[in-house]
Amino acid sequence: MSQLEALRVLFGAAPQKPPVISPAARQVHSLKRMTKADFAALKQHAHDHQLVNHKWRNRRWLVLILVNLLFTFSFWLDIQMLEGSLTASRFVGFHLIDLNSALQVMLAHKHVIVNLFIGTATVFVLWVALGGRSFCSWVCPYHLVAEWFEWLHLQLVAKKRVSDHEFHRGARSIFWLVFSLLALISGYTVFETISPTGILSRALIYGPSLALGWVLVLLVFEVVYSRRAWCRYVCPIGLTYGIVGAVSPLRIEYRLENCFHEGDCRKVCLVPHVLDVVIKGRAAELREPIGPDCTRCGLCVDVCPSGALVFSVKGLDRLL
Repeated sequence: MSQLEALRVLFGAAPQKPPVISPAARQVHSLKRMTKADFAALKQHAHDHQLVNHKWRNRRWLVLILVNLLFTFSFWLDIQMLEGSLTASRFVGFHLIDLNSALQVMLAHKHVIVNLFIGTATVFVLWVALGGRSFCSWVCPYHLVAEWFEWLHLQLVAKKRVSDHEFHRGARSIFWLVFSLLALISGYTVFETISPTGILSRALIYGPSLALGWVLVLLVFEVVYSRRAWCRYVCPIGLTYGIVGAVSPLRIEYRLENCFHEGDCRKVCLVPHVLDVVIKGRAAELREPIGPDCTRCGLCVDVCPSGALVFSVKGLDRLL
């Protein structure tokens, strides 16, 4: 997928079939043209030999919990190691400011605030290196809580108590514009008031508030009506960080020759459109990086029975 096409998908466009498929990838696709019975046997073989693996999920949960607890204990113990919250903080003297929050503040004030701009520099470099939407799955507290509530949603769907309702992914881009315009027109950071990320971060550090009721409303909506609706269709943080991390060297990589196209990866993915490349006949190259809307959560890596999805660093695999 070209960089331009990846950005189109990030903003809500439907993934397209590649116009050109490399000869090597075409050869692998042709080798996979077999009878349904043979292909089903291959997939069954992969599942039979799959080890239950939650390695990346467990690592991610541990990192996310530790990062947020570091804010909490720094405040409670008054050790001034990590002061503030995820919106804006200071780590041993270095100012760190959430990129989306900084954008909202500058729009509200209608000029570039120098100190605010400096505070975003370190954060910007960090998420360019790690992949912007890594913030969503490895740092954001709402992501973790929503992931746990997602399990309840899936149980209810399986029992046919509720059904999942999807919205157009382009809605997130519209909300990004709406929140930006509201900040520009009103002079107030409207999004920061209703952001469950900020609400949960502040609640963990300074104690609970009535704003947690709004977070509960979102979670109930996601359980009974639309799976992970806030992260998928509303939250502008994901879009901001997706743009920032579009050129990140750290990514999930798809390896066509290892894939049995069983589809388990797309079932667990928060943003399954980024895995359209795993659909049979879609990959244009033997190795394809997953697009910038990927949160690098590692769930697809854990669940893939054949090792077709792996973490990689661009260029590093060629050096080793």
